[in-house]
Amino acid sequence: MDGILPIYKETGMTSHDVVFKLRRILNMKKIGHAGTLDPNVDGVLPIALGKATKTIEFLQEAGKIYTGSITLGFATTTEDLDGEVVAKKAIVTPFSVDEIKEAMASLTGEIVQIPPMYSAVKVNGRRLYDYARAGETVERPRRQATIYEFNLTSEPVFDVQKQTQSFTFVARVSKGTYIRTLAVDLGKQLKVPSVMSQLTRVSAGGYDIAHAHSLNDIANRMQLENELGDWLMPLSTAVEQFIHVELNDEQWEQVKHGIGQPASLLEPIQDKIVLTYHGEVKSVFHWRKDKNQYRAYRTFSIE
Repeated sequence: MDGILPIYKETGMTSHDVVFKLRRILNMKKIGHAGTLDPNVDGVLPIALGKATKTIEFLQEAGKIYTGSITLGFATTTEDLDGEVVAKKAIVTPFSVDEIKEAMASLTGEIVQIPPMYSAVKVNGRRLYDYARAGETVERPRRQATIYEFNLTSEPVFDVQKQTQSFTFVARVSKGTYIRTLAVDLGKQLKVPSVMSQLTRVSAGGYDIAHAHSLNDIANRMQLENELGDWLMPLSTAVEQFIHVELNDEQWEQVKHGIGQPASLLEPIQDKIVLTYHGEVKSVFHWRKDKNQYRAYRTFSIE
């Protein structure tokens, strides 16, 4: 099986758990995921099978869309509801819709984020969550992120008893964006502590949650039919963002034997292109300025 299987990851399991269980369900080893989801986050997790594991980097480069909720009035160690409360500030006068929208707008576009301590980012060979669990602190790297959309999707709810305010949102973001941190940064814009109180990834790598299947559904289908059918998306869907070039017989013979292709293959020159033969995706080529040629970047098949 070669292709992309969009999984609906339920809360309570890691992305690695999904891969581990799928290897047993599908009885195959060559499986990888594109984009880690925290255990308490549900949603789309693109899984690459077989030859399609070579497309993982392209899936990860694609943007992601999240829906969720943010609560103003307190902050935690993990920036979500799993952590210990480390700051509180009673919301006495609730923020208006316009105030919240203005704060969201200020975080749209190119921004710099500092990853949360409870994250998998490595510093000096150790993951940040290892430092956090050991009670240690370390300087965290600053990261560039692009927030294409960050919009309010509900009327804010003011809890008089808890003196907090919550609302839902949708965010369309680039690779490497920490949504938990986006929630915390929104609180900073409003000058109150805040936390991500719920999060779902509704799109990743170009695959929507409507087309994702749970592990239970996949296990049941394999038991009944022993195949994934149209649930397995073609490898080609992972590289749809690149221009496709159909090769003739002579060009295909050259590509099969590792021969680069001239700029005339596709002009104006593109950083990466997909080469097809008889309509089948064969390889991703990239422009090598030092060679003045398109050369192989990822090869999926030479048959």
